[in-house]
Amino acid sequence: MVMVVFRSQLRPGIGDEFDELADKMMVIAESMPGFISYKVFQAPDGERASIIHFESVEELAAWRMHPDHLAAQQRGRDDFYEEYSLIVSELHRDNQLKR
Repeated sequence: MVMVVFRSQLRPGIGDEFDELADKMMVIAESMPGFISYKVFQAPDGERASIIHFESVEELAAWRMHPDHLAAQQRGRDDFYEEYSLIVSELHRDNQLKR
């Protein structure tokens, strides 16, 4: 399993247009082979942390290179993000407790 942690800070005043594009990207991501999950958390200072899981590096790479996702990435760099960081890691261990 592969985990992506995408930390970001949006530029001031970014709203509906970003949300609409993010929703569209979510629909596409969910349809990609190997997609497992996607969650977004937001801190009080506005920093966002997205956690994305795919089954394999190859399936994540297919998502990264999807034409609509490439366009959205460029749009994010040009118009939406003040800053971001991206960490991609293969999981070596995954413990869970569910009650």
